[in-house]
Amino acid sequence: MSKNKKNIYNNLIISLRSVLGRKNEPLHEPLLIGNEKKYLNQCINSTFLAVGKFNDKFEKEISKYTKSKYCVSVVNGTSAIHISLKLLGCDNKHEILVPTLTFVGTVNAIKYTGAHPHFIDSQENFVNLDILKLDKYLSKISIKKGTKTINKKTGKIIKAIIPVHTYGHPVEMEGLMKLANKYNLEIVEDAAEGIGSFYKKKHVGTFGKIGILSFNGNKTITAGGGGAILTNDKKIAVKARHLSTTAKIKKGYEFIHDEVGYNYRLSNISSAVGYAQIKNIRKIIKLKRELFKRYKISLEKINFVKIMKEPVDCKSNYWLQTILVNQNMINKKDYIINFLNKNGYGARPAWKLISELKPYKHNQKMNLSNAKNLQKRIINIPSSPKILI
Repeated sequence: MSKNKKNIYNNLIISLRSVLGRKNEPLHEPLLIGNEKKYLNQCINSTFLAVGKFNDKFEKEISKYTKSKYCVSVVNGTSAIHISLKLLGCDNKHEILVPTLTFVGTVNAIKYTGAHPHFIDSQENFVNLDILKLDKYLSKISIKKGTKTINKKTGKIIKAIIPVHTYGHPVEMEGLMKLANKYNLEIVEDAAEGIGSFYKKKHVGTFGKIGILSFNGNKTITAGGGGAILTNDKKIAVKARHLSTTAKIKKGYEFIHDEVGYNYRLSNISSAVGYAQIKNIRKIIKLKRELFKRYKISLEKINFVKIMKEPVDCKSNYWLQTILVNQNMINKKDYIINFLNKNGYGARPAWKLISELKPYKHNQKMNLSNAKNLQKRIINIPSSPKILI
């Protein structure tokens, strides 16, 4: 490597070091500054590790913060999407529109129901789905029959769409809801990465009939795992809780289950951690947004990357800080990621496009040129709120 090229990459390290300091920083780790140990000890001392008071406390706090009437906590975000699609009646007669640029769990949950993922594209220079491009695509490949939208090629009903608030950046939900209404689509919002993100001052995951959150170990707040189903519909909430607790009916000491259910209930011990975490969510979001501001300033002088910022009318939690490598540097992306990691700064690429994975190669897809290009350019860099503590 020439001396000039090495200096280019060293300049990137210098810019990051001005924010991160000289110590090693992983991609993301939780900020545990509240009552996590206290609540864990209370939970352990109570001996109610599976089900207990922290289940209710955590759910109520989530509802309060997101302004969702009902919250049902489950073991992870994937199970939350699975239950949500089941509640909408999705099965093998249906196709579900889903971004190809997402975590595989989003798409696996579709397959759990027997429905068929139908892959859609991202915006040209941004990670969320391209609503205008999708509208043009659906107008060509579908036909309306009563209240249903039918795929002319497969004959299947295009039943729902899963917008993903990627890296915590809110989807333009106003436009998406208009599109969903136009094509008779149900909306299941994948806000797994979106706790603390708002579109037009409304929390993500609360626009459609159902939304979901995740509290995995690397999320903005964590329960060590876990997820949640959000809804304003009482019937949906009751049914979600029933399905996620093995569809058991309370009848004395009998074990009565009235349909196929799932053992998806979040444990009391995880809820204890989650409850402590969400009590500090405003501070955590403030730190993550401040981290973005510092990165933005430090990276302005690096001319081969740009940092991704929140869209108009949005307040992002900046779950994962993301830089885009310029087009003429795409072939250097992997080198940059390795270079950052060798220098102690956790960095990773975007997910491989789900439509290119073995289980999903033959599913229907629109033109995915934007997502293919983005996947070649994305680098996630250290994003933990701990960095600024």
